[in-house]
Amino acid sequence: MTQPVPPNQPPQPPGGQPVSGNPYADRPAPTGNPFAGQQPGTPSGNPFAGQGGIPYAPVPPQAPARGNAGLGLLVALGAAVVAAVLYGVIAGSIEREVGYAAVGVGFLIGFAASKVGGPLPVIGIGAAVVSVGAVLLGQLVGMAVIVADRQGIGFSEVFFDHFGDLFSAWRTTSDFMTYVFLALGPVGAFAGARKAG
Repeated sequence: MTQPVPPNQPPQPPGGQPVSGNPYADRPAPTGNPFAGQQPGTPSGNPFAGQGGIPYAPVPPQAPARGNAGLGLLVALGAAVVAAVLYGVIAGSIEREVGYAAVGVGFLIGFAASKVGGPLPVIGIGAAVVSVGAVLLGQLVGMAVIVADRQGIGFSEVFFDHFGDLFSAWRTTSDFMTYVFLALGPVGAFAGARKAG
């Protein structure tokens, strides 16, 4: 049986004296803090010492708190008015409705509401309900643009002074596709809310 061999040890001088050639061997070990006499934030050799201490990167501002359903729904109403007017002007100028535009109305409402209000389920549901009203309002604006153009009268007169007649005309002329466009708004609203959230 063989016995284990201890690892090689450097030769020790007799009496525990330091090995020659090491200039630090006979000095005592430092004790305490070598930087104790300096001012905080201004270590010696610091090129920024005269500028108020060590520079730090600026702290970025906090992101706004998300999760405000009231603000999100308020933004949904504002976006609905803007989107409805744009939708109505486009539909009235080309004298037809476009399915992508109805989806776009809902998407804009859902995206804006969820971006501001946060990823709350009530925001998506509220945006979907508001988008139905926005598409309906856009259809009415489109009809008013067409009637004003054909009659040679102002849009505001048709839309504001004869709104009851305009709505009655919408009800009598609405067909299956009219309701399909109304249904496309909420689809776009849910997609927009999901994309923003």
